Amino acid sequence: MSKMKLSLVALFAAALLAYFVFDLGDYLSLAYVQSQLEGMQGYTQEHFVLAVSLYFTAYIVLTALSIPGAVVVTLLGGAVFGLLWGTVLVSFASTIGATLAFLSSRWLLHDWVQARFGSSLGAINAGVARDGAFYLFSLRMVPVFPFFLVNLLMGLTPIRVSTYFLVSQVGMLLGTAVYVNAGAELARIDSLSGLVQPSLILSFALLGILPWVARGILGVLRRPKPPRQFARPRRFDANVVVIGAGSAGLVSAIIAAGAKAKVVLIEKHRMGGDCLNTGCVPSKALIRSARVADYLRRASQFGLEAVDVKVNFARVMQRVREVINTIEPHDSVERYTGLGVECVSGEAVITSPWTVRVGEREISSRAIVVATGARPFVPPIPGLEEVGYLSSDTLWELAELPGRLLVLGGGPIGCELAQSFARLGAQVTLVDQAARLLPREDAEVAELVSERFRQDGIRVITGAAVKCFEARNGNRIATLLIDGEEQELPFDQVLVAVGRKPNVEGFGLEELQVPLNARGSIEVNACLQTVYPSLYACGDVAGPYQFTHMASYQAWYAVLNALLGRLKRTPIHYRVVPWVTFTDPEIARVGLSEEEAQAQGIAYELTRYGIDDLDRAIADSEAHGFVKVLTKPGSDRILGATIVGYHAGELLAEFVLAMTHGLGLKKIAATTHVYPTLGEANRFTANAWRSARVPQALLPWAERFFRWRRGA
Repeated sequence: MSKMKLSLVALFAAALLAYFVFDLGDYLSLAYVQSQLEGMQGYTQEHFVLAVSLYFTAYIVLTALSIPGAVVVTLLGGAVFGLLWGTVLVSFASTIGATLAFLSSRWLLHDWVQARFGSSLGAINAGVARDGAFYLFSLRMVPVFPFFLVNLLMGLTPIRVSTYFLVSQVGMLLGTAVYVNAGAELARIDSLSGLVQPSLILSFALLGILPWVARGILGVLRRPKPPRQFARPRRFDANVVVIGAGSAGLVSAIIAAGAKAKVVLIEKHRMGGDCLNTGCVPSKALIRSARVADYLRRASQFGLEAVDVKVNFARVMQRVREVINTIEPHDSVERYTGLGVECVSGEAVITSPWTVRVGEREISSRAIVVATGARPFVPPIPGLEEVGYLSSDTLWELAELPGRLLVLGGGPIGCELAQSFARLGAQVTLVDQAARLLPREDAEVAELVSERFRQDGIRVITGAAVKCFEARNGNRIATLLIDGEEQELPFDQVLVAVGRKPNVEGFGLEELQVPLNARGSIEVNACLQTVYPSLYACGDVAGPYQFTHMASYQAWYAVLNALLGRLKRTPIHYRVVPWVTFTDPEIARVGLSEEEAQAQGIAYELTRYGIDDLDRAIADSEAHGFVKVLTKPGSDRILGATIVGYHAGELLAEFVLAMTHGLGLKKIAATTHVYPTLGEANRFTANAWRSARVPQALLPWAERFFRWRRGA
C-alpha cells in the first residue's frame, strides 16, 4: 500500500477514534443542537457568509469521513438557515461528501476487491454497468441502507464518478428538502402549543410518507416507456381478454370469472392447449402403458410366470386418445361458458394495448393476458424437412410403432418419450449435443437414468451433433459428428425434442413492438406486465419456466394484477419452483441442486437417504434411488431437494410445502408418516439430518446417567 493510501487510512482511523474518545457524538445529538440553537441563529444573522462556509465545510467532512449524525446536522441546517438555504447547502454538501467517500473507497479497495473476488462479482459488475444509475437512484430515494454504506459499496463497482455525483444529487434532493423543512419547523417551537401547529405536523407527516412517495416515483421511472402510443377507449367490452386456452389461459379465465369480472377467452385451435392435447396428458398415458409393459416383462420378479409381452401399438395410441377424451370436458367450452367465461373461437390479433380483433369483431378490454404457449423448436438441420420428422405435437398421429426410432434431445421430453418407445418395442437411439443426459440435473442423477436406459436397450450418444439427414436407397440416414468424425446412423422415424419455442408471432406483438428477451419469450416485469401496462403475459410464452404448473402459477398473478390494475400490484416470485421428469426412475426436484449450489458459491450441508433401504420400496421391488436434501449450514432450512426413484414426483410435494411455508427438516422429522409408505423416505431423510447432529461428546455422559438410573 502506498504512503498516500496509508495516510488516508490513518485519517479515517483518527476521525473514528476521535469520535469515540472525545464523545463527539454528544455534539451531534438533537439535545445539544437544541441547547445551542439560539446562539447559532444569532451568529448566522451577524456573520452569514462565514456561518454558511463553516456549516458547508463541516457537513462535507462529516459525510466524507462517514461520521454518524447526518440527520441531526440536516435538521440543524433547516433550523439555522431556513428551508431554501438549508436545502441548497445540505444538498450540495452531502453530495460532495458522499462523492469523496465514494472516491476514497474506490481508491483504497476497488482494485483489491475486484482482483480477489472478480469471478464472483461478474453478474454484479454487469448489472451496475447496465443499470447502475437506476440502482443508485433507488438507494438514494428510499434510504433502506445507510448512506455511508452506499458510498462504500458503490465505490467498489464500475459506476462512473460523474454518474455517481449527478444521480446522488438528484436522488437525495427530495429527502433533503423534507428533513430540512422538518428542522425549520422545529426551530419555530417556543412553547408546548407549538407542537400542535399544522406546519410542524405536516413536516413530520412528510417524513413518514417519504418512503411511499419515493416508491411511487421509482415505480413510474422503472416502468418502461411503450414504443407506441394508442388512444385508450372510453369504455370497455370486458375487464380481461385472454388469448390462448392452454393451462395459463384457462386458469386466467376461471379466476377472472370467479371474481365476477367480464372475461373473454379466445382460442384458435383446441381448448386445453398443448398440455391436454399433445403434452402432459398424452405423454403420461403413453408412459403408463410403457411401464405396464415393463412390469409384464419383469413378472418373474414378483413370483409370476413369465409373460410374452405383445404390444398392440394402435391400441396403445387409442388408449391415449381415450384418456384425452375423458379429461377434455374439464377444459371444454361448455364448462367454461357455464362458469361465466365468454369463449370465442378464432385467431386473435392485438390491435392496441386495449383492443383485440377476432375476425370482424373487435373487443375492447381494460387488460389483455397473452397466454399463447410454445411449440416444439425444430433446428435448421439440412435434409430434416425432406426426410420428415416427428415432434411432441405430431407424434400422436402415429399408427404404427417405428422399428428404429432416432430421438434428438436428451432433455425431459426426449428422455421420457425415448424410454416409452423402447419399452413398447422400438429400437431407440437417443442423440444429444450435451456431454450427458438431463444437464440441468446433478451428474449422479443423469447417470442413474443413463444406466436404466442401457437396461432398457436404448442406445445413448452424447456429445454428438447431427450434420445432416438424407434419404438413400429407400433408407433414412442421419450423419452424426462425434469427436470430429462422421458416423452414419440409419433410422425409420426421427423425433425432434430439442426444446420449445414461445408462440410470439402472428397476432400483433410485432406491430406493437413488444420487446422479447434473449430466450425469445415476451419480456415481462415482476407483475407480468409487458412494456404496455395493460398488456400481460404468462405461461410458456413468458417463461422462464415452461412447466404446466408454473403456467398456472403465473396466471394467478397475471390476472390478479390485470383485474386490480393501479389499485394493487402483486409481484410474482420464483423462490420455490418444483419440477419432475417422468422417466423410470422419476426425477423430482425443487430449489437448488448440488451442482447449482457449488456453481453459485452457496454454502450448504448435504443429507442423503437411499430408497433402497425403504420397506415399501423393497416390497414393491422398486428399491432404487435416493432422497438428497441441501440445507443451510447450521440450520434445518431447506435450500433444495432432489428425489430419484419410484413415484419421486409424489414424494416431492412435502418438500415443496416445507420450502413454501418456511418449514425445516425438524418439522418433517416430527410429522407422523404412515407405514409402510414411500412417504417415509422423507421422514428418514429428516431423521438422518438430526442424527448427524447429535452431540457425540454428550453420549458418554448420557450413558453414565442411565447407568446411575439403573443403580449400577
